[in-house]
Amino acid sequence: MENIEISSWQTLDAIKKSAKIVETVGDLQSGHRQSVFCVIEDDYLELVYTDTESNILRRYDDRDEFMNALEKQKEEEGEAFYEENPLLDNDFSDDDSRSGDEDSDSF
Repeated sequence: MENIEISSWQTLDAIKKSAKIVETVGDLQSGHRQSVFCVIEDDYLELVYTDTESNILRRYDDRDEFMNALEKQKEEEGEAFYEENPLLDNDFSDDDSRSGDEDSDSF
């Protein structure tokens, strides 16, 4: 694994724009760090955005090292065992669509 210190979020954003994003872990609005795990061709990268320390670009040697780092980061952030429930999302979207039809008659 290689670590490169990056001074600005704009540089990380430019790299992220060119990459296929695998997963994002963390949130800068509720924490101090966000890691974006992504792939560019054969390079497995982690873009680490932080508001308290230097930003980092990490390049992993292979896919296994990359996936292990992703799982470790998810465990540290408390996201490892969280699974989204698509049925729950569908329940809310059905209610929204019905209420939207009723509101459109009032205009």
